[in-house]
Amino acid sequence: MHCADRKELVFNVKALDILASIDLFTNKVQKSLYFSVDQIERNQELRELISKCGGLPKVIVAMADYAQSVFDWHARVCILNNMFIHNLENRPQFASLHGVFSWMHSYLAALPKYLKQHVAYLLIFPGNSIIRRRRLLMRWIAEGYSTDSEFDTAVENGEEIFTKLVKLSMLQLPQDTTIWNLRMSHYTVNGFMHKYMISRPEEENIAAAIELFSLVGTCSSTSQRRGRHLVIEESWERDSIVFESIDFSRLRSLTVFGEWRRFFISASMKVLRVLDLENASGMRNKDVQMMLKLLPRLKFLSLRGCSEVTYLPNSLGDLRQLQTLDIRQTSIFSLPASITKLKKLQYLRVGTTFPLKNPSSAGGAVFKLPKLRTCCQVAGVKVESVLTALHTLGVVNVSVSGGAAILKEFMDLTQLRKLGVSGVGKSNIKEFWSAVSNHSHLHSLSVWHIKYRDSLFKMPNECSLPKRLQSLKLYGLAEKLPGWMRQLVTLRKLNLDIDILSQEDIEILGILPELCILRLRVKPPPPSGRLNFCLTTAGAEDRFYNKVKLLEIACCSSSIDVSFGSLSMQRLELLRVGCFGGSVLKFADLRHCFCELKEVHIVHSPDGALDLEDKLIDHPRQPTLKHLEMTSAVQFPFRA
Repeated sequence: MHCADRKELVFNVKALDILASIDLFTNKVQKSLYFSVDQIERNQELRELISKCGGLPKVIVAMADYAQSVFDWHARVCILNNMFIHNLENRPQFASLHGVFSWMHSYLAALPKYLKQHVAYLLIFPGNSIIRRRRLLMRWIAEGYSTDSEFDTAVENGEEIFTKLVKLSMLQLPQDTTIWNLRMSHYTVNGFMHKYMISRPEEENIAAAIELFSLVGTCSSTSQRRGRHLVIEESWERDSIVFESIDFSRLRSLTVFGEWRRFFISASMKVLRVLDLENASGMRNKDVQMMLKLLPRLKFLSLRGCSEVTYLPNSLGDLRQLQTLDIRQTSIFSLPASITKLKKLQYLRVGTTFPLKNPSSAGGAVFKLPKLRTCCQVAGVKVESVLTALHTLGVVNVSVSGGAAILKEFMDLTQLRKLGVSGVGKSNIKEFWSAVSNHSHLHSLSVWHIKYRDSLFKMPNECSLPKRLQSLKLYGLAEKLPGWMRQLVTLRKLNLDIDILSQEDIEILGILPELCILRLRVKPPPPSGRLNFCLTTAGAEDRFYNKVKLLEIACCSSSIDVSFGSLSMQRLELLRVGCFGGSVLKFADLRHCFCELKEVHIVHSPDGALDLEDKLIDHPRQPTLKHLEMTSAVQFPFRA
């Protein structure tokens, strides 16, 4: 039921994002004698408390009222963070929130059964943990929570459900993420909803919808612990006696956070479909051998982030039902020949990146290319030709011996949606374009290019661009964009690593009609010594970069002046810049630029490398300014 009778008048009222939540809290306590804006921004416990409010204004205001009235507000914040929901339900100071809890109870009870299962599935992930979209989708598919229908694939149906959860504010963007209306890849569960759902008594706990149970803290041995989904949280004390008392006969998924122990795998896990060990510590090659032997029905296996794992045994080929294999950020650099037996494999992610601790130590380079060998390199096996169900593949090195044959195999992978290729150069550029030009489903392409003089990365006339390409990552261009860049009319995201970006190149990028995210890494300065994001025709300025909401610029050598036209990037919300290797970025006046600017990030830049702060003092939007160091959350162009 809606208040309006016309669809165009119906609005989806979302919860506040984390920045808006902090602003609301700040406005509420700004007259307090005990708070300052700096304290709110720096205090981790306070930010955690605001995050737990889930963007609900009434809850945020109640927290502010409770905390602002005493000198020792920090103690109150710590009390609230501990047993958050219990405090809100039982302390008389929060009687005004009883209506919120009644609404939450009715809201969850009224969810359709299919959606209730997906909401409950989010409880597998601890509060404040970052959830990758693709990780969740492929888990759903492996367990049957998203299936093919008459007109749509399981992936498309899963994407639709994921989008619904975002619109319902069940999933929100993590802290320090500002752009809401782009298709982002990382989310976190709504803090308030997560705390509320896990606090419910067993008879009304939504986790029962999927038979979810967890091992947390100190658990006692009991025969009542059973279900379809087991989560081992980092806080659990790793008691083998407790673990062996569990009934695994119906267990479909096992997710481990924190330390791995060998006894976590049992021969009685006969119907296990999902084994998710992302970022688990202590995993060894022997553990992998054992799990492949005991768990032949796996459809989803993630060892992402298990850096001590160095190889996969030939028994990998016995997992005939496997759909997803994620071994990113491991020490695995090749795959066994038996991978050819995995006819149902759809999602294969391999390789890793090694960022330099000192970005200036390699002549201004900010990253090292992924160190990996192609899966086709093992014993001369042409793996791809039989893995025709693959949707995601990367990163494959085609500069190795047999690289031309590898590229030919790509032609048979007609279902590819996402592809990463390294080692593309003068000797194989034609074969590369022949391999990818007919992929009608491909929407994401990443290419590491081998530089050579006058490199133009040309595309032969007989080849064409993938029609649905939305994301392009080009690493290693020399000094000129290829002409085919003008044809990228569907492109929304571009990562570009280029030595010299000319004014003509800037103008080519500026007219791409759907471009929303632009990340640039430039090295020597252009001939003019400046990057001028401004387009004029007959002496009059034109609109430019009309849909760009995020711009990142990393300067890796020398000094570059940066300027923007008043009509360029009018929708920009986040500007992120950084200088490395002794480089300097000098910005022109920004007072009349970026009428929707929300945040500016300065990344790992020494004093004097940027004069950006002074240019923002008089900006009418007064954007938030943050200084960041390079971390796993700060990606290209500052880190590959």
